[in-house]
Amino acid sequence: MGIFRRTGWIGCLAAVLITALAACQNDAAVQKPKKSFMNIGEFSVNKKDGYTEVRDGAGRKLALIPRGAKAPEGFAPTNVIEIPVRRAVAYRAFEVGIMAALGVSDALVGVTDPKEKWMREDVRRGFDEGRIVYVGQSSDVNFERIKAQHPDMVMTWDPSIIPMMDSLGIPVVVTTTPVATCLSTHMRFVEFIAPFFEREAQGKAYFEKVAAALQDIRDRTKDLPQPKAMWGDIYEKRVLVEPGNAWVAELIGLAQSSYLFDDVYGTSCIEISTERFIHSGKEADIYFTYRTPGRGASSKAALARSNPLIAEIRPLGPEGRVYAPKPHYSQSADRLDEILTEISAILHPQAYPEHTLSFFVELPDTDPVKPAAGG
Repeated sequence: MGIFRRTGWIGCLAAVLITALAACQNDAAVQKPKKSFMNIGEFSVNKKDGYTEVRDGAGRKLALIPRGAKAPEGFAPTNVIEIPVRRAVAYRAFEVGIMAALGVSDALVGVTDPKEKWMREDVRRGFDEGRIVYVGQSSDVNFERIKAQHPDMVMTWDPSIIPMMDSLGIPVVVTTTPVATCLSTHMRFVEFIAPFFEREAQGKAYFEKVAAALQDIRDRTKDLPQPKAMWGDIYEKRVLVEPGNAWVAELIGLAQSSYLFDDVYGTSCIEISTERFIHSGKEADIYFTYRTPGRGASSKAALARSNPLIAEIRPLGPEGRVYAPKPHYSQSADRLDEILTEISAILHPQAYPEHTLSFFVELPDTDPVKPAAGG
């Protein structure tokens, strides 16, 4: 399984490089017809005569048609979306960041986190202007609030809402898949979303910027010593980690580092045994926790207090390093090139001597001592 997963991230990287090469070949040989069909992991975009057919994360085919155009045959009414989309509800912060990268933040009208949880100024401004509303938590949305926003589409991880949305006449796009997305799909997801907003040029520019950052990572980390890293957390009743097929795991491998859950395959935040987590943790040099400083990751000692078992892993000792995401990390998909670079800089600080952390914080051994009252 471990060999298979290493082959997997190499294959995903190859897909990135092949995409770039194909683009160069198309530019150089104009006489060749441009390919109309594009796979983006489990997603696809297929240019047809008069409309664009896309396949979402649930394998459903949707038709994107110009506003006012006649819908093609063979599609249910809610599987047809007029473009450019002017009003969208997004379940995940990732899609919100992708919309910002495409320059269409003003089309966002609904999210599944209240204003106080958002660090993004564009989203907070949307709340202040009354354009964006909180439609309820993603596991239990308020369908009436969604309907009141008159969205052209809802982007969700939850296929179970489709029947209700169909009854309301609102198209749904499933933006996740049953397994974690690989690095190539994570980078190129913008090319799946771009056609909904007629922003293909902006999507291509975003992808090229991220691909350039990835190439820089390869160049900087070549032939460096390989630290061992892990990514996940022990909770009260569950142990969750990023599997070897997740984009962060593949990035760690690409940046000349060893990911200790490389043999685990499945969805993002997959559950494993406590024994496996502790066993791998005893080998690790670097540990990425899911918890933010505000959710208990204020120091190594604080993590150890949250669950005594985690104190056994090497990164919580004096020789290891632990990193927690800052609150805006998960909301910064439009800065993916910077995030990839920062993860690489954490793995290989010697290759990035001038780098200052923006998305993660290195945890101290103990919490800072608070000054005594009146001192």
